[in-house]
Amino acid sequence: MENNWLKPGRLLKMGAAGLLLLAVAACAAPFKADVSRFQSQLPAPQGQTFAVVAEDPALAGGLEFAEYAHLVEGQMEKLGYQQAQPQDATMIVRFDYGVDNGRDRIRSSSMGRDPFYSPWYGYHPYWGYRPYYSRYGAWNYGWYDPWFDSGVESYTVYTSDIELRIDRAVDGERLFEGRAEAVSTSNRLQYLVPNLVEAMFTDFPGRSGETVRITIAPEKTTVKQVK
Repeated sequence: MENNWLKPGRLLKMGAAGLLLLAVAACAAPFKADVSRFQSQLPAPQGQTFAVVAEDPALAGGLEFAEYAHLVEGQMEKLGYQQAQPQDATMIVRFDYGVDNGRDRIRSSSMGRDPFYSPWYGYHPYWGYRPYYSRYGAWNYGWYDPWFDSGVESYTVYTSDIELRIDRAVDGERLFEGRAEAVSTSNRLQYLVPNLVEAMFTDFPGRSGETVRITIAPEKTTVKQVK
């Protein structure tokens, strides 16, 4: 009797199914961001209004910015603040976001886990070369693919971030500023920005001067069966 399980076509399909499961597992990994926040004294929500504006004038009026600004507006409203037009608001929320062009990394699997990038010490596309310190220390990731263990692995990593600044409208006094930053293998802003916004507003406004690691639940994904 012929053993169908040993046919090359069936083995190929089994391999494809395994790769799909690995890809889904990678996408389902929790999103981690390091969040630094500083504040003077945010006013209590009662009677306070806000307006979200683009820190970068090039983003102002864009549909993409409006979509991400809406996320910030929703978080501010959850805190009890009321949205208003910029000319009427008591607080101006300045918002910015971005992702770099990525860095290609190659490592030998025999060298073990690869600390490919530390966002707290190195070149940042927006602020130049400067150290960033966390009370948890620098954090690093590596990538290992057990399906193709050829001894050499190549991948691209991206640094994404958002910045949030809140000023008192009447005199421009700075009330809050924060940065959420993450390193991942995705450069898709539609995925990155919502997660970074959620990280920024987790336990908001946080302790002034403290950097914390925020873990966000992974996106729900639908798995299609490979026959």
